Amino acid sequence: MKKLLTSSIVMYVALTGCTAMASPDSHDFGVKVEHLLNKQSNRLFGIKKPLSTSATNADYVPREQANADQRLLLAKGLKARYVSRNMSFSGDMMTLWPNEKNYSHIIVCIEQRRANGGLNAGVQRINVQSGDVETILYGMNRCDGIRRTAWGTVLATEEAGDGRAYEIIQPLVTTGQWIADRTNGDIRDGINSATQSQAIVQRTALPTMAWEGHVILDNGIVIGGDELRPGSYADATGRKDTDGGSIFKFVPAVPYSGNGVISSLSESPLISGHTYAMQVSCKENKQQTGQGCEIGNAAWVEVDPLNARVDANNSNATGYYRPEDMHRDPMYAGIGVKFCWTNTGREKTSSFGEVMCAVDSDPLLADSNIRSVVANRVFEGDTRFNSVDNLAFQPKTGNMYVVEDHKYGEIFACLPDGKDRDIKTDGCVGVLSVIDPLAEPTGFMFDASGKVAFIVIQHGEQPDALLDFKTNPVSGKTDDLIMITGFKVKGGEHDKDD
Repeated sequence: MKKLLTSSIVMYVALTGCTAMASPDSHDFGVKVEHLLNKQSNRLFGIKKPLSTSATNADYVPREQANADQRLLLAKGLKARYVSRNMSFSGDMMTLWPNEKNYSHIIVCIEQRRANGGLNAGVQRINVQSGDVETILYGMNRCDGIRRTAWGTVLATEEAGDGRAYEIIQPLVTTGQWIADRTNGDIRDGINSATQSQAIVQRTALPTMAWEGHVILDNGIVIGGDELRPGSYADATGRKDTDGGSIFKFVPAVPYSGNGVISSLSESPLISGHTYAMQVSCKENKQQTGQGCEIGNAAWVEVDPLNARVDANNSNATGYYRPEDMHRDPMYAGIGVKFCWTNTGREKTSSFGEVMCAVDSDPLLADSNIRSVVANRVFEGDTRFNSVDNLAFQPKTGNMYVVEDHKYGEIFACLPDGKDRDIKTDGCVGVLSVIDPLAEPTGFMFDASGKVAFIVIQHGEQPDALLDFKTNPVSGKTDDLIMITGFKVKGGEHDKDD
């Protein structure tokens, strides 16, 4: 045993370049693992040197004078440049158009509340080369989640208690559309126009809820979470002890089986279908729900999409602490689909947030009698990294990037789970932090190369010189959209350490 321990210490010294008694924490195995993650970050993450701490007041540069790399504290080797400085205030999630490889534009949700009769920007497109901003749709109430579909449309959703989903066709030529009435889904082809829009439609077959991120499968299945904390609205008895936000799945009545872009919104699979809420069970052979049943095997229970939140609660669907962004795991090669999402939690109560992943082996519910889902935690927050909101998977590596909703918010890169015994990420390092104390990072995403990422610095400082009433008719306030380069990816594996 003594010989084995001595060998282990020698191996550790060789890997880290540190002596066993280098610090008071030299016998803390967890600290050693963190040191190894940082030491080998170039090989593991394509990052030369991770951040040791988030940004502070000492890093602050006024927004008007700041270069792009002065808006972010970046890990060594990363560089930043502005794509646009005048996208509308409260930009949030984004999608590349027409795809992640050959893109010319970014389609972005603007998370503004509906105001001034619907004059607020809801969805905008931004030319990646010129930075030009044009508004596709006005009048949404807090547009947050946005994704492309396999049939060539965009699905944009609202983070509101009565949040709706809107499908947009031809987003590069669809401009200036206006929601005259959210309740009735009345959308016109221009502000105060009498002509109905032919390019945008409200999809009432999808659940009404506080949408955040969502996953859209090629056949038209949509999975998303309701951004709701536990106890935040009254149940049927009037008590505010509801379980939190549920995970919902829409299954189209006619799954999409085409191969290409549709020519009319009437061809979309999102027209009709059934909506279900995820119900995790504490038993392997029956549905036994309740406190403590947030992970494990799960079934789907049908709910009314127009009353999805209440129906889910009344049906004992599982609730989480503010489910937010959600993405499909592109590296999963098993049966069905693997999707992951963030639960923000609440830092002030030491509920630091988490990332959950679930595998649905029967997305179309061909056999509704089986518990087709297995859900488990893959990341848990801590005192430095918490209030997790957005996430993104890096192409080719499968590394998961998790984003804080926080002052001086950080983004951490997390390894996939390896062949060790546990089922969690093998470790995370800090990659960037927003410097503006009034802002937060959001909308983070990669292009297909895995070497280029985009991020919105949301609701930051508002100097007069950066106000733009064309892109934001309500207040003129703007956000910065930034491109980040320098991530190293080579042949599906990161470069070797320098």
